[in-house]
Amino acid sequence: MPISVTCPGCHTRFSVGDQHGGKTGACPKCKGPIEIPKAGDEVVIHAPELEAGAKDARGRSVLKPIKRKEATLSVNVTVAVVCIGILALAVAWLFGRSDLGDARIYALAGGAALLGPLLAYAGYTFLRDDELGVYQGTTVLVRSLACGLVYALLWGIYWYLGSQLFANYAEGLNTLQIIALGLFVLGVGTFAALVCFDLEVGTAFFHCALYFLITVGLRFVMNLPLVPGM
Repeated sequence: MPISVTCPGCHTRFSVGDQHGGKTGACPKCKGPIEIPKAGDEVVIHAPELEAGAKDARGRSVLKPIKRKEATLSVNVTVAVVCIGILALAVAWLFGRSDLGDARIYALAGGAALLGPLLAYAGYTFLRDDELGVYQGTTVLVRSLACGLVYALLWGIYWYLGSQLFANYAEGLNTLQIIALGLFVLGVGTFAALVCFDLEVGTAFFHCALYFLITVGLRFVMNLPLVPGM
């Protein structure tokens, strides 16, 4: 097997037969002395392994890369979101012109709970990062249900805290009180989106804010105060 040799003087590279290993000779170009290494002293550089990491007894890699599924927003999801939005507006308009009496509070709670998971799912389909992988199938439905119900529950928490902390709740909260309650609710909702969907903080905040902006808009259509206590 030929031995690769590099002249230390002129840096010329050439090969000699392995029978010359360990001998000293002259460089064919500059005639300078060269000590030819033995065949066993050669440094062999191997190509990097395709799969690094732990291996089993047969030399097979036991660590496999995570395969992420990329998902795109389908036309069916978009159409469904638009239809649900139109239906919600129609129901809100009819609700605002109906006399439900004492049953109004239950209708509002039911509507918030119904819209919560739907808006949580719709918001996730628009705000998710496909490069980081996405939740699909039953997993995304369960996470949307949990996140949406938390969002709906936050309306009740807003009402409860407002009525318990501020004596002027019945007459109407001032701007600072509404902002304080709103920031608390948005903070809890952002945390819920982080836990349920693994979104970035800014994206999770926007996901939560999207739900409340839509529900506040529906309250406006119903001829109700934008938030309780106004």
